[in-house]
Amino acid sequence: MSDNAQHAHAHGHGSQRHKTGSEVGPSWTRALTVLQHAVPITIPHGASAMTIHVAWEPGDPGTPPHRHPGPAFGYVIKGAVRFELEGEPERVIEAGGTFWEPGGDTIHYQDGNALSDRRTEFVVTTMCVPGKPMLELVDEEELKRRAHLRAPRPTI
Repeated sequence: MSDNAQHAHAHGHGSQRHKTGSEVGPSWTRALTVLQHAVPITIPHGASAMTIHVAWEPGDPGTPPHRHPGPAFGYVIKGAVRFELEGEPERVIEAGGTFWEPGGDTIHYQDGNALSDRRTEFVVTTMCVPGKPMLELVDEEELKRRAHLRAPRPTI
């Protein structure tokens, strides 16, 4: 796999579903579908996992810019999430799509509802570091210092 293909695959771009079971045999071998495969990941020492359900009302911009101490893996249940990580262009992930972020120092700029007329819901599992909050907001000063790391904004 090329470096670009690995990068796209690692961050869940074009999240494709991969059937893992065979077409014959016990039902459990046919029941599995890989929704996302993230490589490589770093799980902080002593981490615990937390799974949360997020429900944004129509047009809700979501959480302000933030970061997580460990990696986070998400699945959009319904609607569409406007998603943007530091260094990557903004994108919209529709129901059935997946996303992940590496955590650590990476800023997560957007996770809001991309739809103005419907609710959006997603589930996220994140690795939490002992003694640190699951989510830390990023202040305006840091956003200004790191502005050069943000992908170009879409022009309307």
